[in-house]
Amino acid sequence: QMKQCQMKESQQTGSIAFPDWAYKPESSPGSRQIQLWHFILELLQKEEYQGVIAWQGDYGEFVIKDPDEVARLWGLRKCKPHMNYDKLSRALRYYYNKRILHKTKGKRFTYKFNFSKVVLVNYPLLDMASSPFLLTRTQGNERQE
Repeated sequence: QMKQCQMKESQQTGSIAFPDWAYKPESSPGSRQIQLWHFILELLQKEEYQGVIAWQGDYGEFVIKDPDEVARLWGLRKCKPHMNYDKLSRALRYYYNKRILHKTKGKRFTYKFNFSKVVLVNYPLLDMASSPFLLTRTQGNERQE
């Protein structure tokens, strides 16, 4: 049963797929809900959030300009009104070991996606020529021989 304060997954435009290991198992609690890394990518693609979070520097690098607002938005999405940046950053650290993203050393509130682990599929709102994405197919599902 979906909570009213959540956006329905079907309202999202396009899709980004990480390798299988990046996803929670189907049986785990919350496996049908959006994950934080995907939410961050959603914010990064929307112009209205450029004052809150934005791409910068190297491919995949982004800066959280307003940590409290990003945490508030994440809390709204997940129906967790007490979400704060401390809790959000703890969740981001979970992705370090999975190599989905990492903290950029020496830069406050700055992280970098590891796009060598990313498979981007059908993301119509993304202008690939001007967006800092590095596309690499990591799954061998479509072999050409």
